[in-house]
Amino acid sequence: MPAFSFVVGYGIGKLLHFIWWALEFRDIDGKLKSLLIWAALVALSVLTLVTFNRDGVWQNSIRSKMDMPLIDGTYPWLVAGVAILTALVLIALLRAVIWLAWRIGATLNRVLPRRTANTLGVLIAFFVVFTLFNDFVVQKALRAADNIFAAIDRADDDDVSPPTHGFASGGANSIVEWDDIGTNGKAFLTGGPSQADITDLTGRPAREPVRIYAGYGSGEDFDARAQIALRDLIALGGFDRSVLIVATPTGTGWLDPAAIEPVTYLHNGDLAIVSMQYAYVPSWLSIIVEPDRSRIAARALFDTIFEYWTDLPKDNRPELYLFGLSLGALGSEASADLVTMLDDPIQGALWSGPPFASTTWASLTARRNEGSSAWLPEFRDGGFVRFMNQNGMASPPGAKWGNTRFVYLQYASDPMVFFSSHLALSRPDWLVGDRGPDLSEYFNWYPLVTFLQVAFDVPMATSTPSGHGHTYDALDYIDGWIEVTRPAFWSDADTMKLKALYTGFEASPI
Repeated sequence: MPAFSFVVGYGIGKLLHFIWWALEFRDIDGKLKSLLIWAALVALSVLTLVTFNRDGVWQNSIRSKMDMPLIDGTYPWLVAGVAILTALVLIALLRAVIWLAWRIGATLNRVLPRRTANTLGVLIAFFVVFTLFNDFVVQKALRAADNIFAAIDRADDDDVSPPTHGFASGGANSIVEWDDIGTNGKAFLTGGPSQADITDLTGRPAREPVRIYAGYGSGEDFDARAQIALRDLIALGGFDRSVLIVATPTGTGWLDPAAIEPVTYLHNGDLAIVSMQYAYVPSWLSIIVEPDRSRIAARALFDTIFEYWTDLPKDNRPELYLFGLSLGALGSEASADLVTMLDDPIQGALWSGPPFASTTWASLTARRNEGSSAWLPEFRDGGFVRFMNQNGMASPPGAKWGNTRFVYLQYASDPMVFFSSHLALSRPDWLVGDRGPDLSEYFNWYPLVTFLQVAFDVPMATSTPSGHGHTYDALDYIDGWIEVTRPAFWSDADTMKLKALYTGFEASPI
């Protein structure tokens, strides 16, 4: 990131110089030019030394909040060395583009006025470079990434066998073919607590949870996969359970075990979870390339399940909830059309790590109660929607839940949630006033720099310890699910036992 910040600054300087030159203003020369250059070099050198000298303090301030090992004194200077080398390479490439623009402008100047020729030279040079870079670098890189993640999704795992208990997709009673399910789907269907595991923890009779998953190869399009998921849900008795969760996975088709496993204990296994894969690339990449894919897929699955659910007798059907993490949260919240549910509302949803493109989340945050923070908002009377983090839930004093309960779980240190293009030119609300519990006290806003910092953090958001960044902790999911689903016959003692079971639980996405 330091290298790119340096190059951006260099590029802005060259752009301003070009504008000055193109407008044919008088150049600064002589002793004044030399004095200004040396003054700038000294000032920038001192600033760079101070920055890298303080880098260890800044890094350790956030690492200590996340219980990560502290870095030693040599780390900042290693970063500096890599940054300088990277910056020099990038600047050389930028100067090559500038040279190309100058040559084109000089050629055009033979038949066109100087200003027009210079302007066209820059536009043509950058258009040519952008086209070549897009066609030969970006597109090839995206195709290579697509092939890699597709291979991971189709990877054969001889250690994973189809479920045998008859309550999961891919098993003997399922219409979903095991070979049509990707790696992450198979992990969901074969993982998690069994009927016996649940009874061992709660001491109460339990049922085997119903797990339904339509893989990427289960149907030709979203609607076909949604219909297959519905048919499997009916065949395996999902609508005979007390609770039904429509879960939208991340971009790779992953359903976080930290979220999915604990909720089965809360309801003694008397629940069904249905999901459908819509992609096989990481959420951060999918949100850049195809951000609407999760919305369309989530809507297809929800509409299919909801239509069947509304035709069932209200006193003899499961409570219906939604779940989504990351890109899954973006898609899932879009599927919860309040107009569609006006006559027959669902019971609620738990959405974690809603990415910055989540429109409903953004609207609720923007319309938060006056005085509440952007990183943990309060919305109206707290009866319909609430926000929570690792320190608990925000709600106005005396707030009481309504019949439908939506909860957003988000950490202040999650760049996937709080990234925005507005960071380039304006200070975000989450850096005004009190800060989130896992934000460094040294983290301040600077034009363009903060934008680059958070943007580069997005792909690395899951590298943090559980309970920070984009890695959501099972203990927080437990509190969230209890608030949303209000499990019957569940006690504080049960919560303590369940949290003890999942303390230190880590589940890295594939």
